[in-house]
Amino acid sequence: MMELLETVFVRNNLVVAFAVVGVTIWISYLLANKLTAGRIHGSAIAIAVGLLAAWYGGVATGGSRGVADFALLSGIGLMGGGMMRDFAIVATAFGAQLSELKKAGLAGVISIFAGVIVSFVVGAAVAVAFGYTDPTEITTIGAGAVTYIVGPVTGEAIGASDAMITLSVAAGLVKSILVMIGTPLVARFIGLNNPQSAMVFGGLMGTTSGVAAGLAATDPKLVPYGAMTATFYTGVGCLLGPSILFFVVDGMF
Repeated sequence: MMELLETVFVRNNLVVAFAVVGVTIWISYLLANKLTAGRIHGSAIAIAVGLLAAWYGGVATGGSRGVADFALLSGIGLMGGGMMRDFAIVATAFGAQLSELKKAGLAGVISIFAGVIVSFVVGAAVAVAFGYTDPTEITTIGAGAVTYIVGPVTGEAIGASDAMITLSVAAGLVKSILVMIGTPLVARFIGLNNPQSAMVFGGLMGTTSGVAAGLAATDPKLVPYGAMTATFYTGVGCLLGPSILFFVVDGMF
């Protein structure tokens, strides 16, 4: 019976991957609601679990593909690969409407570009402080500080190693969690209490999951406005990271 189940699971590994990820997300959101009262978004917990699982997979199998090196979970290698990831990013970008961005005004547009550039500079500076000198590595880590989506997209585009791409995801995850926790704490002091300020905030912070969770803990009515500019932020980061920002870093190092 076990051999039959194993054969079925291996042959339908992509279906198994979706099931495993679905259960992981469900448990993560349950933990976020029960243990943190929604202050830490379920997606952040799910990503942290994924990183721990990838580490365990590498230690247990001696491979380089995380849990995808287990035969039963080999479908995660396809599901988490570049093709599916890039498809999800493009789908998200197509869901945003330029006409809606105009509602944020000039301040909203400036906040998006300022948020991307400042986050990248901070991340790149930290990379240099830790001894990285290769332009590809510096750019990938800097892009990860923009968001954990921009990091992998940039890293894949400029030929970064898997280790650097993983590090960029970790950097983006830390930022996302900090935004989730910090938003309700500072909202009163920065005037984060209306749709316009929420749009500017989303453009400056950019991490969609962090902004959405933080605004939800502050005022659920502000979530759509912050998430909208945060979505554009991700798109701008994916465009600037492997192009202009990489060329600037390459010229400096």
